[in-house]
Amino acid sequence: MANGTPPPPLPSSPPPPSGAGAGGPPPLPTGPGSPRDVPPAPGSSAIDPNTLPKPIRDEILAPDPVAIDTAAPELKDGANRCPKCGATEIRQKPGSDLLICMYCRHEWDGARVEEEFGLGEGLDNLEGTIIASGAQDIAADSSSLVSFKCTGCGAEVTVNTENAMTARCHWCRHVFGVNEQVSNGAVPDAVLPFHIKKDNAVARIRQFVAKRQLFALKAFKQEFTPENVIGVYLPYMIVDAKASSDVAGHAEIETRRYTRGSNNNKQTYYDADIYKIQRHVDFTVDDLQMESSASRGNLNTSANTNNIINTILPFDTKNAVKWNASYLSGYSSEKRDQNVEQLLPHLEDQLMSVARAQVQATVKRYDRGVRWEQEGLSVHGSRWVSMYLPVWLYSYQQKSGSGRGMLHYIAVNGRTGETMGSVPVQQWKLLLAALTVGTILETFAIWILT
Repeated sequence: MANGTPPPPLPSSPPPPSGAGAGGPPPLPTGPGSPRDVPPAPGSSAIDPNTLPKPIRDEILAPDPVAIDTAAPELKDGANRCPKCGATEIRQKPGSDLLICMYCRHEWDGARVEEEFGLGEGLDNLEGTIIASGAQDIAADSSSLVSFKCTGCGAEVTVNTENAMTARCHWCRHVFGVNEQVSNGAVPDAVLPFHIKKDNAVARIRQFVAKRQLFALKAFKQEFTPENVIGVYLPYMIVDAKASSDVAGHAEIETRRYTRGSNNNKQTYYDADIYKIQRHVDFTVDDLQMESSASRGNLNTSANTNNIINTILPFDTKNAVKWNASYLSGYSSEKRDQNVEQLLPHLEDQLMSVARAQVQATVKRYDRGVRWEQEGLSVHGSRWVSMYLPVWLYSYQQKSGSGRGMLHYIAVNGRTGETMGSVPVQQWKLLLAALTVGTILETFAIWILT
């Protein structure tokens, strides 16, 4: 090489792996379970959704649920302080939605949850599943005990959310409430305060039973004590939804009716035109009220009368206020134990019932009736809010020699006063009354015919 420059070094080859022959190393495995079979990157999928069946593809491509944060940061430490004097002895003013300070008697309104978070808007534009933070899934391993460090004296205060939502520090008398949304289902997004007072509820229950005294069980009349009524907040999911439904079937219009035969052999016939009909309906539902407790949703009429509580609906949920544990002072409450996914089948049943009612107004001309043979429902969007609703509840356990017997309820809507219940009855009295009425009617019919 000119000028004495040394030649560049030749590239060197890596040494062959130990045991490798002249043909080089075998290729690395690439199938399932191999070192190269790694999880896909976040936000991506190793499977092309377009290759999947439509129901699975729609579920995968559906947007993730959107959460509405309804938590109250100012109440996170458990102390609900009077905005005027700072005291924590706060209660609901009876018969109103106001909170009142028991120290300085200052009163103030709770914020209405519908106005605070815009829950009364956008029904026509609902898409996907929108879940408020108090309605999110319950953690399976969550505890019922919630602890606070008292800001007054430093002591630890524990609240058992199975049976209470407030507690008092036994050292400095500060009152604490579970206002932070914990993962055990105890704290909803909103609460609808009681308006009906206890003495009013007792009077309504007493009046309800008085009208049914004649056939009531003797033991029930002896043990009936309406003063034992309990004010309880029951957990509900309040659902807004946008849906559409398609139904199809056959309907008939009568064209002629005539009789054949004579005397006792007469038979009536009719002629009718038969039509194949289809209907499509788009609709929205505002504030559908659904129980979110499995025990209250158990409508086994052979063991309980939970269906009674459905008869005192609806509640004026538009007036519900943002969650504040002070509203529960002096009342009992039950925890939510069902998530949105578990309630979806019930929601679809309710929406299908709404669709049938909407369609019914369009088929009145078919005087022989309609037989629906195909039904379909599409839920385009839904919004879920967890809420406590107020009920005055009186219960009576009817004893039975063969088992637990029947649990009877008399319920009073804590807002409207609507009252309904189940009163255990003497079966022999009902039978005697039925036989007596039947005998009177039969005698009257014979007298007319003769």
